[in-house]
Amino acid sequence: MIGHMTQATDIPPRAWSLLVALALIWGASFLAIRTALDEIAPLASVLYRTGPAALALWLWVAVRRLPVTRDPRLWVAFLGMGILNNAIPFSLMAWGQLHIPTGLTSILNAATAIWGVLVAALVFSDERLSPRKAAGTLIGFAGVATAIGWRALVALDVTSLAQLAVLGGTLSYAVAGAWGRRFLRGLTPEVAAAGMLTAATLVMLPVTLAVEGMPPAHLGLRTLAAIGYYALVATSCAYLLYYRILALTGSGTLLLVTLMIPPVAITLGALVRGETLSSSAFGGFALLALGLALIDGRLLRRRDARSV
Repeated sequence: MIGHMTQATDIPPRAWSLLVALALIWGASFLAIRTALDEIAPLASVLYRTGPAALALWLWVAVRRLPVTRDPRLWVAFLGMGILNNAIPFSLMAWGQLHIPTGLTSILNAATAIWGVLVAALVFSDERLSPRKAAGTLIGFAGVATAIGWRALVALDVTSLAQLAVLGGTLSYAVAGAWGRRFLRGLTPEVAAAGMLTAATLVMLPVTLAVEGMPPAHLGLRTLAAIGYYALVATSCAYLLYYRILALTGSGTLLLVTLMIPPVAITLGALVRGETLSSSAFGGFALLALGLALIDGRLLRRRDARSV
């Protein structure tokens, strides 16, 4: 999830190493989720993600002896964040991955930052849509359309619906960013993440039981390893890295993660599952990268600085 953006012109070497680590972790999560989906249904895969991740984070909170809020209003905020940042996007993307390659899912996931600019501009007075950001947003959406394929936008088969489901998940992430900025300020990141994932688990449990029935208890080692990775590493540990980067450089730098994730996911999908992507997918990713670079503005500032 990409939240409130701040300007960051220089990235410390430690932040770069954390960015690379986060990109590798999240890039591999697409493969892990797709592997688990070979044995379990999409909603069950989400429940198996949020539950263990919440437990791991609460253990971390207990070890660190971090203060835990008892304000009912904040728990309502956790509920909204859990629905917007976990339950909805995780479910939509898991279903989408049943029908499209993991690499394409990771490319479309980069649209989170594009939606984030629009949502922030609509909600917050200090996040106006400047001409540069507007141009970057338009180019980014052109990249999304190119990655999907213009024909798929009019032929609503299961593949195009899966891609639209992934995009719906990215929109939910963007709304969650605004929700978190509005209602979860002042909390320690670990408590905020643990509360959010707990709320998401409480939502997903009855939904999963109603739609898919009881999640399977006896799973193969490969599936268990995949769940362990995307729940404990790609969710619990990744959130700790995410907030550490946020503290070091500001959230504008996290735009870079959305560009670093797809190469990892595409490579792993090709090596492990033999997936291939069309040339339009790579062209779309190039346009997305250009759009995000314009939104971030860092390259333009460096160019202007050199020309002075």
